[in-house]
Amino acid sequence: MHPLLITAAAGYGALAGLLLARPAYRLSVEPGRPWRSACPAGHPLADGRRGLLGRFGWLGPARCADCGASAERYGAPAVRPAAVSAVCCAALAAAVGARPELVVWLLAVPVVVLLAVVDFAVQRLPDVLTLPLAAAVAAGLGLAALSDAAGGSWGRALLAGAVLSGVYFVLFLINPRGMGFGDVKLAMPVGIALGWYGWAVVFLGTFVGFLLVAGYGLSLVIARRAGRASTVPFGPFMALGALVALLLGGLAT
Repeated sequence: MHPLLITAAAGYGALAGLLLARPAYRLSVEPGRPWRSACPAGHPLADGRRGLLGRFGWLGPARCADCGASAERYGAPAVRPAAVSAVCCAALAAAVGARPELVVWLLAVPVVVLLAVVDFAVQRLPDVLTLPLAAAVAAGLGLAALSDAAGGSWGRALLAGAVLSGVYFVLFLINPRGMGFGDVKLAMPVGIALGWYGWAVVFLGTFVGFLLVAGYGLSLVIARRAGRASTVPFGPFMALGALVALLLGGLAT
């Protein structure tokens, strides 16, 4: 165990999570729209000239600087990403330790948490997050593999990303209602991450994800909050299954 590393990772996760409220609000839109361009009261949002932390730009609390309107009052996700991000980062630090791939996992956590928040809100996984995440995870693990302290294989990770994405694409073709194309794209970075530790980890993470989403859907049906034909977001459970498998893979390495 590395108490200082775990504490630092938790602090980083909490700080990063605090910056996710704005992008969660802006990206939680219907399919076909890239993101929201106005605050809940109708004021136009920042165009980037004042930076990421500018006037209701891309990072920070979900509150408009012009009128004080809070996105949480207008249907923004109620999930508290700071706590989730902190717990995930701390758990990964405890399992992986000071190996170089930990940096990649920690950088990916806030993006994955943001994807989960958006998917729960509107059942979509924006390309602006999934595609750069796949490239960043692949590149980061490539750099990590240069270290003798690395705990995995970069070549296997890239192959696993392609294989898992291909499997999800086939499932999408078979049942488009049960799986969105955003899930296919998210399978690429998830597969790369899981493949780093081995094929058993890939299988475990995938199985746990399907098990969790099935349990969630069943609980909604039992509670009469959904019917048999209802759709549920799969991305958050795919990510949670990957987290479980990464923790076990990190501990076993």
